[in-house]
Amino acid sequence: MVDSTAPTPALRTVRANDTLLWGMTNAERIRRIGVAQGLLPDGDGDTGPVILANLAYAFDPMWIAYLKTRPGTVVTRTGVPVLAHVRGADERARMTAAMLGEAPLVTGLTVIAAEAEEGILNEALRKRERPFAELLTPAAVPAIERASYVGAYKGVTDLLTKYLWPEWALAITRVCARAGITPNQVTALGSVLCIVATVAFWYGWFWTGLATGLFFMVLDTVDGKLARCTITSSKLGNAWDHGVDLVHPPFWWWAWAAGCAPYGRPLEDGVFWAVIGTMLFGYVAQRLIEGAFIVRFGMHIHVWERFDSWFRLITARRNPNMVILFAGLLVTRPDWGIVGVAAWTAISLVVHLVRLVQAMVRKARGEVLVSWLA
Repeated sequence: MVDSTAPTPALRTVRANDTLLWGMTNAERIRRIGVAQGLLPDGDGDTGPVILANLAYAFDPMWIAYLKTRPGTVVTRTGVPVLAHVRGADERARMTAAMLGEAPLVTGLTVIAAEAEEGILNEALRKRERPFAELLTPAAVPAIERASYVGAYKGVTDLLTKYLWPEWALAITRVCARAGITPNQVTALGSVLCIVATVAFWYGWFWTGLATGLFFMVLDTVDGKLARCTITSSKLGNAWDHGVDLVHPPFWWWAWAAGCAPYGRPLEDGVFWAVIGTMLFGYVAQRLIEGAFIVRFGMHIHVWERFDSWFRLITARRNPNMVILFAGLLVTRPDWGIVGVAAWTAISLVVHLVRLVQAMVRKARGEVLVSWLA
């Protein structure tokens, strides 16, 4: 049972394990999870509530978030205690012994089997998930790292991020973690590549710009996944990453439209400004609609109904737009590509506006809007 008034527990590890995960020991990884979750540092003389973590196992950080408001709860894997939120010195001592294999599992606690099909409810996303909890051995590291990475890939996104990037980004994320490269360093490199791509588009060097932009877009996935997998998220990194994501697309489209002239396929003045105006207005308006939907209905427009999640795969965001530009360039008509992006932006705006109005009408009729993911 959730107890939001329960005192903040400390975090303590049990056993020892030298196996590295994402380039760090399990003890260091769990320490970072505890800091990120706001848990108290453990003291030898502390007799208050404690979350005990069995270092023989690696687990999804979601388990800590789930347990910290559920005193008297233990998470097991094939009957072995992996995590436990104990309430006092006696439970702490007996659960420590159980994790060491010196005593049976403590009775009187709520037991959650990590392998259970029903999983747990993620209140933030309002859906059920099955966070991983696996025995950490050298042979199991690749599978556990993949499970950790996939766990960081939650949510509704575009078709390139969902289907094309994952394996590339996983390989780069592993290299960065083992080399000690930080998420902010990845974001910094990506920012430079983003600027280089903009300049290339402006001068009509479209293939160079696409190749550079492709690498940037993969790194744009890597920095967030690296931060989550290595538990190194920061306010600066989050603001930097999202700031770049928010600002650069209009500059790319403007540069591409301007680059059509040196490429040899210039847009007429009227067409040029119609394209720029449509893309800028559509880009800003869609963000405003998304914000209005969150404020009015407490969820993102792309998780309302199945159609909305499907449409997020192809809606006029950066990655789907780049597919349109690539298609135009394949037939040596980058001008057709940028006109296509403008047209798709206008269509996507209409779809979003219709969905917002439909949601408002349903709410006015007394319906309670709930995400289909709930």
